[in-house]
Amino acid sequence: MSKIKISELFYSIQGEGRYMGVPSIFLRTFGCNFTCDGFGMPRGEKSLERVQVALVDEETPFKNYKDLPLVNTGCDSYASWDPNFKHLSPLYEVSALAEGIVDLLPHKTWHDEHLVITGGEPLLGWQRSYPELLDQDAMIRLRHLTFETNGTQKLTPEFKNYLIAWSDRYTKQREVTFSVSAKLPVSGEKWEEAILPEVVCDYEKVGYTYLKFVIASEEDLVDARQAVQQYRNSGFKGPVYIMPIGGVERVYSLNNRRVAEMAMREGWRYSDRLQVPLFKNEWGT
Repeated sequence: MSKIKISELFYSIQGEGRYMGVPSIFLRTFGCNFTCDGFGMPRGEKSLERVQVALVDEETPFKNYKDLPLVNTGCDSYASWDPNFKHLSPLYEVSALAEGIVDLLPHKTWHDEHLVITGGEPLLGWQRSYPELLDQDAMIRLRHLTFETNGTQKLTPEFKNYLIAWSDRYTKQREVTFSVSAKLPVSGEKWEEAILPEVVCDYEKVGYTYLKFVIASEEDLVDARQAVQQYRNSGFKGPVYIMPIGGVERVYSLNNRRVAEMAMREGWRYSDRLQVPLFKNEWGT
């Protein structure tokens, strides 16, 4: 039986993108190919907040995610990939994981709720385990599956074929979505490693796919325009969302209206981050 290393498993509402407000189970896998230490920092500088949290952990080890502090800069889900916090993420057998997922549903069975597989980066090595998870009896009535990905990981041929077959099993009742949070230079990641249109275009062959960019300044907007053009030149047809930077409310509230106005100006879609004003972006929300 396959196993998946899980950072968080919780029930909340979707706070971003196309399905804002939809009740969802969030399955956060461990591991990522990026660190995104540039968020909230001057260009060229990297955040040290998660490093400082790790130093505190050495003195008084954290026992679970709820004990971890939120950060103002860098990746707001740092513990889902930083090896310093790997001990907080257990390995689940897919059968136990499926039961745990359904147990979080308000009626203990699927109705309108979505399953959101996020990270970290959920399309790393776990692709091989997802078919076994989705084929569990507890998951049969699931109708909508979203992958929140950074858009850099190719789908394996086996998993791609599986997802197409999974969608077709209940015609017009099942849908796979790829919510692609492509990383602009504001994240601190390299353009040539983060903006990979050919990968994202391949997602469109499987399910509904859209781009989602974090924006903090006019400079970021210029980068987003360039990235969108690069994706369009490669054949990408999906919509584009931009959303404000800020994993804590103080930072988020400084630029949410400005980013909404940018979206209006560009003719793109604005995405809020409902988990910030509603739940203060606490772990498990």
